[in-house]
Formats: sequence, structure tokens, C-alpha cells
Amino acid sequence: MKTQSEKVAKASVKMAISSREEEKMLIEKFKAKDILATAVDVGGNINASMTKIIERALVASKRCGLIKDCHVDDGAVVGATREALLQVIEKANGLNVGGKIGIARSQEHISVCIFMSIGLLHLNEVVVGLGHRSIPND
Repeated sequence: MKTQSEKVAKASVKMAISSREEEKMLIEKFKAKDILATAVDVGGNINASMTKIIERALVASKRCGLIKDCHVDDGAVVGATREALLQVIEKANGLNVGGKIGIARSQEHISVCIFMSIGLLHLNEVVVGLGHRSIPND
């Protein structure tokens, strides 16, 4: 039996790797399973973009109703995003990246997945980072 945290993590990964067209369908599919989800595009030099990536994840989470506007929820999203970023930065340090952040929440579980392509001349690398936090239910 899958735990709720596993389901939420899988949902955030699917959101991060989906196209814009698939995204809308996935949001409806997850909503039927009591999972709220959203995604946002990110890119640029990884070192210069870290703050912007965290801000975009936080804004998208609030805009789509995944979290309330309070310190506890903000901290959970920021923490999970930072955790995922630390996994990504091991491969991407100092390089240009482009990709997507997928965020999913169900009950007290929230998961953030960062999927990025790392550009280095004609050599492209792909990296995925995943973070999870828990938030009290309303």
C-alpha cells in the first residue's frame, strides 16, 4: 500500500516533467484523488537564480491554493524547495539551467520537485531534486 507522502511525491514529479498541455489534465486528475498540484517554469544561472526559484515556488503554491498565507505553510514550501535545490545544485553549480518546478499537496503532505536541463555547450545533462515537508491540516 502506498502512503500519502509517496502519492504526493509522485504527483510533484509528474507535474515537473509534464508539458504545459499535460499539466492542465494532470491537475484535474490529481484533484479527483484529493491532491492539489501546480507547476511553474524556471531558468537562468543556477547560482544567481536560487532566490527567484524559491520565490516562484512559494508564489505558485499560494496562487493555486496549495497553502495558506501563513509562516508555517510558507516555511514548509521554502524548506522543501531548498531541499530539492540542494540536490540539483550538486550537478548544476555555476551553469545555466532551464526547467520546471512541480508542487503537490494532499492532507498534511507537500512535495516539491525540480526538474532541470543543464546547458553546457552541446552537452546537456538532466537533474531532478525532490523535497518533502508536512503541514498541519486546516
